[in-house]
Amino acid sequence: MYSIGVDSGSVATKGVLFDGEKIVKKIIVPTGWSPMTTANEVYEKLKEGIPEEEIKKVVGTGYGRGVMDFADKKVTEITCHSKGIHFINNDVRTILDIGGQDSKVINLDADGNVVNFLMNDKCAAGTGRFLEVTSNILGSDITKIDEFAKGNNPVNISSMCTVFAESEIVSLLAQNVPTGEVAAGILKSIANKSTSMLSRGEIVDKVAFTGGLAKSSELVRMISEIIGKEIFLAEDTQIIGALGAAVIGFGRR
Repeated sequence: MYSIGVDSGSVATKGVLFDGEKIVKKIIVPTGWSPMTTANEVYEKLKEGIPEEEIKKVVGTGYGRGVMDFADKKVTEITCHSKGIHFINNDVRTILDIGGQDSKVINLDADGNVVNFLMNDKCAAGTGRFLEVTSNILGSDITKIDEFAKGNNPVNISSMCTVFAESEIVSLLAQNVPTGEVAAGILKSIANKSTSMLSRGEIVDKVAFTGGLAKSSELVRMISEIIGKEIFLAEDTQIIGALGAAVIGFGRR
């Protein structure tokens, strides 16, 4: 028996096929212009070759869950991230999740239930979109920002508004500030924003970092240094919401 979890995010759509014990298949694709089309494509690929009667339940999550006609159940990403990370590491009590256009801090109890959360979804400050825009100014792909930043002292970037930060970075480069220092400054500004949000919530016990930005080892290091705690990272930080949806679909706590 299997369950399927599909997480439709603003930037990427993630899907997991789960057998109750492990991830059997996972998919990550750009969401593109049509969340409905992309979510359907992910769902169809996940269930290829599996008889309908062997799929216990399909659970949708993420901002595009409302358009998932194939889903048996739709659950908030807050709950799904909690269940996903709890399945991987049940010692985690605090989650920092940074997605394409929002960020959140979630506190869990010993059973993986949400006890408190904060969410920043009003602007792109400190999110994947912020890093994408600012990386482009440096002539870097977002996935290579660590190569630019590593070993450099971060220059201060005071604005967290994407538009104003863009102007600030252009100005710094015009003043011949080294690209590596600017790259490090971009990551440090995201780290400061993230830890400020963490401090407004509650940093309890083991902290996990999820979402696409958790793939930046430099950002992880900076956040860890600021909060004085080791950060737990799942093997794939982007699929946690989809995994949590699948865990819920299978009926596991």
